[in-house]
Amino acid sequence: MRRTLILPIAALAFAASLAHAADEYPARAVRIVVPFAPGGGTDVVGRILARELTLRLGQSFVIDNRPAGSGIVGADLVAKAQADGYTLLFAFSSLSSSAKLISHLPYDPVGDFAPVALATTSPLVLFVHPSVPATDLKQFIAYAKQNPGKLNYGSSGPGSSPHLATELLMSMAGIQMTHIPYKGIAPAITAQLANEVQMSFTPIAVGMPHAKAGKLRALASGGLRRSVAVPDVPTIDESGLPGFEVIGWWGMLAPSKTPRPLIGLLNREVRAVLDLAEIRRSLIDQGMDPAGGTPEEFGALIKSDMDKWGEIGKRLGVKLD
Repeated sequence: MRRTLILPIAALAFAASLAHAADEYPARAVRIVVPFAPGGGTDVVGRILARELTLRLGQSFVIDNRPAGSGIVGADLVAKAQADGYTLLFAFSSLSSSAKLISHLPYDPVGDFAPVALATTSPLVLFVHPSVPATDLKQFIAYAKQNPGKLNYGSSGPGSSPHLATELLMSMAGIQMTHIPYKGIAPAITAQLANEVQMSFTPIAVGMPHAKAGKLRALASGGLRRSVAVPDVPTIDESGLPGFEVIGWWGMLAPSKTPRPLIGLLNREVRAVLDLAEIRRSLIDQGMDPAGGTPEEFGALIKSDMDKWGEIGKRLGVKLD
């Protein structure tokens, strides 16, 4: 009987300690690892959340950029970090899109992370350098067919959403281009502005300022519906490749064994930030749809994204090892 009493008491004491930890959180600065270079969509949204969480919770939320290995290095750092809520990951959809295409990934995107909250989603947009003689997708495809292998395309690394989106485009359109990977979408765009690469799939927030300045040209969006941020940009689906869809997502995760009370607290705070009128307006103006939702819903998105791109990558013969 004594043993049977000890177990419930121990469980209650453990639950109480977790609740107490959540009550005192954060007691010091929190590091948010962004696994790409500064200036890209992941970095931009991550910094917005870091700034607002700092104001709301009274401790510094500090961005730590780790641009290496197509986001793998930064994600692995968080997967192996102490699960106390003080090391978090702000990830791009590349976390899930490449997962089943790398045989020796050092972490499991499902098993090694605790989803906190989905922050935003946005269709990727196909941008070309002005030197490319095309003003719409059909003209671009025709030009690429006439010049096989002549065009370079940039991405935020092998297995990233922009990489796989272009592989899917090439397969559906019957064209061939050369992949030039970078340590994030920001350096990829810098290379495109210099005409080192002529085409990229890029988030609206990163590419449209350059398109408005005449330095890039937006040909088509990866959503099935036109984005309210760029209503004049047609979708790839309506431009001759029906069924084509590439939506990027950005979200916060923690190491898998992070206490549930801390996950719940962080989820509530991120959702509260996304509900702020000025934050929503800013994100929407940049072509991003504020999300939110529960940790479980975010986890389901990660799993479905892994399955979708794993099947597409296998069908296209994309190997990342």
